[in-house]
Amino acid sequence: QVQLVESGGGLVQAGGSTRLSCAASGRTFTSNTMAWFRQPPGNEREFVAAIRWSGSTYYADSVKGRFTISRDNAKNAVYLQMNSLEPEDTAVYYCAAESTRRGSMLSNDYRYWGQGTQVTVSS
Repeated sequence: QVQLVESGGGLVQAGGSTRLSCAASGRTFTSNTMAWFRQPPGNEREFVAAIRWSGSTYYADSVKGRFTISRDNAKNAVYLQMNSLEPEDTAVYYCAAESTRRGSMLSNDYRYWGQGTQVTVSS
């Protein structure tokens, strides 16, 4: 059974930083794209960042320069370092894996999802 388990997040002050982790089990994703999406309160799920097996990265314009996605293939894990956080970053953050298209920014392209972790940024 494939599982993606997110950790990290919580309550952070505006301007602060936090790091999200996503540990995968049940299969390896070393040759697949892994990504982070988020769902702000009252809004639809949106793309945050993706990383291909090669290390190529893709970011939403709203987080470019503030967030960094990385992966550790040996640990079958992906991370999201979030800096200079803003109240608008408040959302449930989801880890996703195995995109049908390399580096996809579309949630429908991803086969596996984590349960989500809440990040709340206070002003």
